[in-house]
Amino acid sequence: MSASIVVSGAAVLLPGADSVRALVAGPESDGAAVSPADLVGRKGLRYKDRATQLGYALAARALADAGLIGEDGPTVPATSVGVVASSNFGNLDTVTRALDTIREETVSGTSPMDLPNASSNVIASSVAIRFGLRGPNLMVCNGATSGLDAVHWAVTMIEAGRVDRVLVLGIEPDNEVVRRLTGGRPAVDGGAAIVVERASAVHERSGVVRAVLGGYVRTAAVQDVLDRLADNGHPVRWEVPGGGAGPLDADLLPGVPRAGLSESSGEPSGALGVLQCAAAVGWFEEGGAGPVYALAGGDADDASAGLVLLAPGAA
Repeated sequence: MSASIVVSGAAVLLPGADSVRALVAGPESDGAAVSPADLVGRKGLRYKDRATQLGYALAARALADAGLIGEDGPTVPATSVGVVASSNFGNLDTVTRALDTIREETVSGTSPMDLPNASSNVIASSVAIRFGLRGPNLMVCNGATSGLDAVHWAVTMIEAGRVDRVLVLGIEPDNEVVRRLTGGRPAVDGGAAIVVERASAVHERSGVVRAVLGGYVRTAAVQDVLDRLADNGHPVRWEVPGGGAGPLDADLLPGVPRAGLSESSGEPSGALGVLQCAAAVGWFEEGGAGPVYALAGGDADDASAGLVLLAPGAA
C-alpha cells in the first residue's frame, strides 16, 4: 500500500461504544443495542435488514466525520466516492427467510420487498444509493480476513484511478440465523466505517488526515504476515483478534502491547479489520504513536491478513 493513502474519517457503532476513542478503551459489555432509527431517522429503514440499517448509520457518521456530506448530499463529486462493505453474516437472515418461504409456499409466497434485499451486495449498494455515492461499490465476504481485505480493495480502487476516496464498512448483525452459524455465540451487532482517501485529495479539500495506511499482507501463516510487515517499522501496538491476549502465540512480537475486542463483545467476523482500523484512529487521537499492526485471522483460519497504520504526521 502506498503511504499516500490515508484515513480521513471514521465511525464506530457497537453496544457500549459509539466513538473511536471508546473503542480504544473497550466497549461496555452490557451496552445498549444500537438503534439506527435514532441516528438516521426511520425513513427508508422499514424493509431493510439489520445489517443494512447499521450500514446507513455508520455511513452517515463516517462521511460526516470526513466532511464528505452536507445537507444537500456529497460535498465532493459523487463519482469520486466508492463503497466497499465487509460482512460475513450480513443479510443471511433475509436469505434464510426467503428460502424457507419458497420451500413452504413456493416462490408465489415471497415478498416483493424481501427479494431485492437477498442480493449479496445489498449493504454496499443500498448505502451508495442512499447517500448518492456513484463510484464503484462492492461487497467482501471473505472469512476472518474480510475487513482488512475490504480496506485493501478500497486502496486498490484509489491507486487504479477509479475514485479518490472509498467508504469502507465492516458490519455484523446479531440474530437467530447468525447464532446458528456461530454455535450460539452472538455477533457484535454493529461495526465500524472508515473513509480511505488519496492524501492529495484530502489536502485539496482542507480535510483532516486521521491515520496513514502502510503495508498490507495476506498469506497463510501469522508469522509470515509479521515478517513481511516488518519493513514498515516495529509496532508500538498490536490489534489482534479476540481479547487482549488473543488466540496467538505469546512469543510473537514479544513486548508489543496487544489490544482487541473482549470476548463479551461478540463475534466480529467480517467487521473485525475495519474495527481495528477505527481503533487505531482512536489511538492516534489520544496521542498514541505508531506503527500499529492490525491482524485478522489466525493460523487455524484459511488465511491471515495484516495491515500497518501510521500516525497522521507520516502523511
